[in-house]
Amino acid sequence: MATEIERKFLVRGEAWRAQAAPGVRMRQGYLSGGGRSSVRVRVQGGEAFLNIKSATLGVSRREYDYPIPVNEAEEMLDQLCAGPLIEKTRYEVVHAGHTWEVDVFEGDNAGLIVAEIELEAEDETFATPAWAGEEVSHDPRYYNVCLVKHPYKDWPRE
Repeated sequence: MATEIERKFLVRGEAWRAQAAPGVRMRQGYLSGGGRSSVRVRVQGGEAFLNIKSATLGVSRREYDYPIPVNEAEEMLDQLCAGPLIEKTRYEVVHAGHTWEVDVFEGDNAGLIVAEIELEAEDETFATPAWAGEEVSHDPRYYNVCLVKHPYKDWPRE
């Protein structure tokens, strides 16, 4: 059984960009997103994947990822997925021996920048970069499946 252990943080400023690898554009949508799991289709670069993830809140979730033909993924995104689609560019940043994924959202979620780190264990220690702000791992608003139903552009500004 596959388990994803991931922590999410809001990103402060632009300092992360100096260390970032070139970004990869992603377009993703959900065939199902509720109940016990979500089923996602993602196209990134020249690849496409079908992803199934448990709908549990927290840093550990069941996750299964399967490669699929890009043309079929594009068709699913255009014809079967709920809108708005998630559009973002993902950048990898290595910090203190860990790879962080920084997602810069576009479209209805423009203005949102989130950094994720995948860990081997929930209690694994890691160094948090200065540009990583508030942790939002337990806030469902920041889950991509929730950003489809409640895009960032519609959030009240504090």
